[in-house]
Order: sequence, then C-alpha cells, then structure tokens
Amino acid sequence: MQDPLEKQLAVMVAAATDDQISADDVLAAQHSLAALGVTSLSLIRLVDAIEDEFGVDVDPGLVDDFANLVADVAGRLR
Repeated sequence: MQDPLEKQLAVMVAAATDDQISADDVLAAQHSLAALGVTSLSLIRLVDAIEDEFGVDVDPGLVDDFANLVADVAGRLR
C-alpha cells in the first residue's frame, strides 16, 4: 500500500511525461524511471515540479530511482 506522498509523486511523474507513463506504472515499476521510458527532459520537469510543490531542493541524482526519490522528499519534509 502506498502512502499519500508516494502516490502524489507518482502522479507528478505522470504529469512530467505528459501522461505517456501512468502513475500506476510508476508505482508498479521495479526498475528505474528511465527504464520505464521517462526522458531526461521529463526528469528535469519533475524536479522543477517537486521543488515548486514542496519547497524543497531535490538531488537530481536521486530522481531516476523512484523509491529513493520518495525517501529523499519525505526526509526533506520532516
């Protein structure tokens, strides 16, 4: 079961890809976002969206691994 932050970030990934990849696909993925087909441009859009939404700095090196991204954002929100 996903927590609300994980679901919100998955929706943000989908939005960053113009819904070419669904939030459900992101949540079910066992591989990197790049392996799902998320482009570098989409990753930049995602970082910008997360920083705007939550007011935190995101380490771009963590963005491609969704589990690490969720943990990083959660840690910064505490």
